[in-house]
Amino acid sequence: VWQKSMELVENIYYLTNSLPDSEKFHITSQIHRCATSIPANIAEGHGRGSSKDFQRHLFIARGSAYELETFLILIERLYKRDLQKEKNIIDEIQKMLSGLIKSLND
Repeated sequence: VWQKSMELVENIYYLTNSLPDSEKFHITSQIHRCATSIPANIAEGHGRGSSKDFQRHLFIARGSAYELETFLILIERLYKRDLQKEKNIIDEIQKMLSGLIKSLND
């Protein structure tokens, strides 16, 4: 899931480079923050060394994935972009994170 989310971050950076300059300090910065939060929280939680900390950071990562999905829907609406590919990747990441969280409960 960390690798998949790193790929997503790369895609998001390419996407935001194509947005109007007027968005650079608005939507773009927020999108970068929530996109990079996904793999960063996975890594930080894993590095903490306890299942409880790992799970807490996975919940944060999953929340960031939902936040990112919301921004992509907004971009679709504002700029008439088709971002289904990116949303599919986010959906996959959300499911992977949910599965990982569940596995830590077992």
